[in-house]
Amino acid sequence: MANLRNSLLLSASIALPLLAAPVAAFAAEPGEIVVTGTRAQNRTKLDSVAPVDVLSLDSLTKQGSSELGSALASVAPSIDFPRPAGTDGTDSIRPATLRGLSPDQALVLINGVRGHASALLNVNGSVGRGSAAVDLNTIPTLALSQVEVLRDGASAQYGSDAIAGVVNMRLREADHGGGATVSYGKYDTQFNGARSSRHISDGATLNLGLWQGFKLGKGGFITLTGEYLDRHPTNRSDLDVRESVAKVRSRIGDPEVLQKTFYVNSALPIGDSGWEAFGFGGYQHRNSTSAAFARNPSNVNNVTAIYPDGFLPLINARSGDLNVTLGARGNWGDWKATIKASYGRNRLDYRTLNSLNSTYGAASQTSFYDGALIYDQWLGGMDAAKLYKLGATDLNVAWGVEVRREGYRIVAGEPTSYNRATGSASTLTAGAQGFIGFQPSNALKANRISNALYLDLEAKLPSILTLGAAVRGEHYSDFGDIATGKLSARADLARWFALRGTVSTGFRAPSLQQQYFTSTASVLSNGQIVETGTFPSISNVAASLGGVALRPEKSVNFSAGAVLRAGGFDLTVDGYIIKIRDQLGLSENITLSSAAAAQYGVTAARFFINGLHTTTKGIDIVAHYKLRTAAVGTFDFTASANVNKITVDSYPTSSSATLFARQRIVTITNGTPGEKIVGGIDWSLGKLGATARVNYYGDVIQPGSTAVTDIHTDRKAITDLEVRYKLIDKATISLGANNVFDIYPKRVSLYGTDGTTTLLATNGGVAFPYFSPYGFNGRYLYAKLNLSW
Repeated sequence: MANLRNSLLLSASIALPLLAAPVAAFAAEPGEIVVTGTRAQNRTKLDSVAPVDVLSLDSLTKQGSSELGSALASVAPSIDFPRPAGTDGTDSIRPATLRGLSPDQALVLINGVRGHASALLNVNGSVGRGSAAVDLNTIPTLALSQVEVLRDGASAQYGSDAIAGVVNMRLREADHGGGATVSYGKYDTQFNGARSSRHISDGATLNLGLWQGFKLGKGGFITLTGEYLDRHPTNRSDLDVRESVAKVRSRIGDPEVLQKTFYVNSALPIGDSGWEAFGFGGYQHRNSTSAAFARNPSNVNNVTAIYPDGFLPLINARSGDLNVTLGARGNWGDWKATIKASYGRNRLDYRTLNSLNSTYGAASQTSFYDGALIYDQWLGGMDAAKLYKLGATDLNVAWGVEVRREGYRIVAGEPTSYNRATGSASTLTAGAQGFIGFQPSNALKANRISNALYLDLEAKLPSILTLGAAVRGEHYSDFGDIATGKLSARADLARWFALRGTVSTGFRAPSLQQQYFTSTASVLSNGQIVETGTFPSISNVAASLGGVALRPEKSVNFSAGAVLRAGGFDLTVDGYIIKIRDQLGLSENITLSSAAAAQYGVTAARFFINGLHTTTKGIDIVAHYKLRTAAVGTFDFTASANVNKITVDSYPTSSSATLFARQRIVTITNGTPGEKIVGGIDWSLGKLGATARVNYYGDVIQPGSTAVTDIHTDRKAITDLEVRYKLIDKATISLGANNVFDIYPKRVSLYGTDGTTTLLATNGGVAFPYFSPYGFNGRYLYAKLNLSW
């Protein structure tokens, strides 16, 4: 509670002087033009009918994080970006959440064009289990001009996935100038686990960024951005007490990452036609290595001839991510039109390193190729908008069509990554230890096509009202038709005060990953090799357990809020209710009957099921004030908060098996903070500058099978600080610390609340809850040099 009080006091210390100041003291600030959530021209974030956050490049770069997802989460209270560990591919490709909903229930756009999802399906016990989301970290922060976050349902405007809202990445547009950033940092922290304490210095991170703008032809531009990231791993494991000598064997923390990214944004007028061609996109290669749990020397699957001291299996994920968009925009008669085509592709190759297949004994290899996941997306479409003057009423009419083709593939690994050697003992686990390869029976190719048509109207009436309406129809080749709609209204009751509200229906199409992902492990039972794992819901295995073809998730969104502004001060307050039905969830592993096991060759299976019904209620508050003084410089104050509560109203059950265990329900309701408060001050005077930011997080539960085994993060406040000095006109050096006070979530106790049930495993691996929204690495110190020309 002390941390909560401190955070509230910080917010109050920022907000109260603002509210008490006379209106004449406020300095007028130009509005920030937004394109997300409206197709009307020249709307600012405070003029919009739905809440939109505009996150500037400055706010995203005045901190120590080298990841876009982390940078967004540190300044936007409605966004969370946990740092899971021990969750296979999710360690390397982390999903973000908006308003606590599933990561795939927020639509990500790049320059207003739908981004493509990662090939990864999150199947382990992390936040976002069962989702396949866009990887925000494929876009270098330096390539952006700003990020717009629409906190409102928008499926009628943008299509599938926009249940929680929309995140639009707007790329930098520059025909001259450039800049470079060099940063280096590492963690310097005191680890205090349940079994040991130690000082740690690790996670050294080098980040190099460069951008340059060039003139292109007559009146055009091309902006190039490159980024290089080299990040060493972190380890926050406690003592492993399985052997006579206790020591740290596991490596639970951030993975090792070597990453190279290139992005381009360009436009070129087409003669004097009033049209211009445009193109943008990029490619990223990420080589990321996380760790599975350690195998101690006496482990049944250890081969002492290879690893006399045991071994730590490493999971290597190599991601190649491509995004390309081409098009033209201009005047089509009286209409402003855009024609676009885009292609996105993510390939994720897995390797298991420093491991073995114990069924082969001393002859086993120690590294394995485990196969690949591939997702791609083709998109083509046209958007058109026209402003009609109907007397004193301005009516903006927009319409568009879109065709999208999605593809998904699973590529099998090499045989030794999943095989069982002939004659091996039944007590041994087949395949590579740590991450078993995809088998030929898992390999597949799938695709689908969707067609969409939308109409979007927004009318500025001669009175105080602005009214909006949108409708969208889509046809999917795999599950048919769906239609959504949205109504919105805004009343400007005074120049300084407005009310706004929306009601909409939304949907999210089940992803190809959710429909077709399959991964099985071979085990030996009664002399027969059988499989257990994840299967498509329409497979014979799942159908025998009640699996059926998946349906779209559907939602109804309500929001209502107010906007207050007076010169340099603005305040928005928006409440919302989001009701989702037929939400998808990944079932528990369900044991088959002996007859079914004999028929299908598997002992247990899990699959996706529709039928979760949830209600999300919350409120967003955002306050901002900019104060300029001659004596002590310029102060930019922000205070924002998100209070969010999710309930599971109902979920599918079966008399013969547990479809959704308690852990799945608690993950939905309590896996993200119910309260998050962000308070920040940005100050500059001459060559000096500083930024201070406090993020307060409510308690998060990493659920167990019962409340006794729940692990709580507790309520915590994380403070970041950065100071800057301009060496010369074009060079600035920064020194900073994320998590200045070295705050950790509540550690995992040795025992549960009953005092007897063991919580911390004997391997000491997960010493802190990996559901923590701010991770568990401790204090990060960094230095940064920014150059511009």
